[in-house]
Amino acid sequence: MKIDFLKTNGLVPVIIQDQATLQVLMLGYMNEEAFQKTKKEGVVTFYSRSKQRLWTKGETSGNYLYAKSIQLDCDNDTLLIQVTPKGPTCHKGTTSCFGEATDKGFMYKLEQIISERIDNNVEESYTNKLYRRGINKVAQKVGEEAVELVIEAKDDNEELFKNEAADLLYHYLILLKAKEIPFESIEKVLKDRS
Repeated sequence: MKIDFLKTNGLVPVIIQDQATLQVLMLGYMNEEAFQKTKKEGVVTFYSRSKQRLWTKGETSGNYLYAKSIQLDCDNDTLLIQVTPKGPTCHKGTTSCFGEATDKGFMYKLEQIISERIDNNVEESYTNKLYRRGINKVAQKVGEEAVELVIEAKDDNEELFKNEAADLLYHYLILLKAKEIPFESIEKVLKDRS
């Protein structure tokens, strides 16, 4: 990765995006030293223009940004860093410096939660218990939830219908995990069809 720090007087803009929800969280700036520190430690460090020094996001609040991927734009002068945030990103206490969390990317967050419960073998987790019973039990549960959704679709209780739809989506994500297929690949199939 060859970042052109000279083009922008030693600082490049850095867009921070939540890896799970894809929401843009903030914009900061890095010099080469901040970039190297971020790469080495895995925690996002900026160059603070107001403090005139390196500044690790969360150094006082504890709300760190754990770097998961770093991408360079086509002009080699802007970075996109996908992170897992620990707590709110904005100093005002909001998820993002651009406002509160959006629900648009929540399916990815939910997929991440399901994976964590399974990968960490969280014993008290319903999700983990179902997963450990095997693919047949997971698939059976998806079938049961689908039938319950169809039954509710024929009635006029919107709340029950929404709850059954949520149950089906949740169990469907567990089934995808059991099949080792990321939700993103299902989205791609749908995009390719459009």
